[in-house]
Amino acid sequence: MTTTIHDQDLRAAQRIWDYLLLDSPVRPCSAAIGLGSHDLGVATTAAGHYRAGLFPTLVFTGGNSPTTKDRFPRGEAVHYREHAISLGVPEDAVLVEPRAANTGQNITYTRALLDQRGLAVDSVLLVCKPYMERRAYATCRKLWPEVAVGCASERIGLADYLEVIGDRKLVIDMLVGELQRIQEYPRLGFATEQPVPAPVLGAYDRLVRAGYDSRLVRA
Repeated sequence: MTTTIHDQDLRAAQRIWDYLLLDSPVRPCSAAIGLGSHDLGVATTAAGHYRAGLFPTLVFTGGNSPTTKDRFPRGEAVHYREHAISLGVPEDAVLVEPRAANTGQNITYTRALLDQRGLAVDSVLLVCKPYMERRAYATCRKLWPEVAVGCASERIGLADYLEVIGDRKLVIDMLVGELQRIQEYPRLGFATEQPVPAPVLGAYDRLVRAGYDSRLVRA
């Protein structure tokens, strides 16, 4: 059954998208960390920043999840690495962390891998899906407070992203789920606190009431 996406829903989704996307300047750093997901644009973006000379080492992290096991059967990080190499990143510049199953593990396992390789890191660039920037940042600040943290994602607007993914309901569900995690994870010790403006909370409440709730974490 096709789900009707009302204009009010799209406006609410845009408000949440704008909040979750940090859109900060990308600066040189010690290493970049590409966070695994269903979105191969993460690897494309990371490869572009490597070719621009912004960092010497690129780590892709992520195993599989129910939403990626068919798309990336050998693991998110493995497929990301192959894609980056196909775009001109040297093989010896790309490390793979293949076990992480969530964002906290992405950060923790990558930190351990870099330490094992004897690579000194005082700054990192987190490369992820656009709407994951804020949570990735908050997670890294909590779990790796010693490093300076930047975020980057594919430069794409919500309307175009909806078309690329091809399932508008799913994307809006994901935005709602991300915002719930932004609010809940600091209480669980998973991330630093992120103030959420009242209009963003209002957009969240509207979308939950409208049934965009498949990605919510249930108590």
